[in-house]
Amino acid sequence: MASPAADDYLKTVYAHTEWQDAPITPSQLAAKLGIAPSSVTEMVKKLSAAGLVSHVPYGAVRLTDAGRERALAMLRRHRLIETWLVQEFDYAWDEVHDEAEVLEHTISDRLLEGIDARLGRPRFDPHGDAIPDASGAIDREPFVLLADAAPGHSGRVLRVDDRDPELLRALESLGVDVGRTLTVSVDGVLLDGAPLSLPSGALAAIWLTA
Repeated sequence: MASPAADDYLKTVYAHTEWQDAPITPSQLAAKLGIAPSSVTEMVKKLSAAGLVSHVPYGAVRLTDAGRERALAMLRRHRLIETWLVQEFDYAWDEVHDEAEVLEHTISDRLLEGIDARLGRPRFDPHGDAIPDASGAIDREPFVLLADAAPGHSGRVLRVDDRDPELLRALESLGVDVGRTLTVSVDGVLLDGAPLSLPSGALAAIWLTA
């Protein structure tokens, strides 16, 4: 099943469980992809027949080993392209996702390797997501979602969800970026010891070192 649509499904299934453990359901997959549930059902059947996912009716969708390998290959492409656009073309971190969605399906393996080498084999993309290496290996520190961090916890920002460009711009304006240290207090969140008024949705979109 060599198709961009199949790759997008596999990538989405993998990404859903990358920062939490609950598997993705077909309805969640439909919502994330913006596709009708009936279309998702048909594609999941095809992916299952191809040995890329496992699925039982009304149950969760899980990647097989072959599906995971292919999903990681696509994520490598996507995240290297995002990093390339930021570092080489001065894109902002809220501008790269849609560009990468297009380019990841078109560039050659040779160009991808060249991008990786030129960037110095980066381990993380601009949003803090780990970039798989050529073998599919990923390096990631233990993490906690900001919404789940207990008062007194202090940690570096490991990752910011890239799905909402408006939220990314708002966080950037506040100085919240990958690598900055946030501290959770009983009254809220502190940045460099100062109270931080986070925009709606931020607590569920920021991951800190555990």
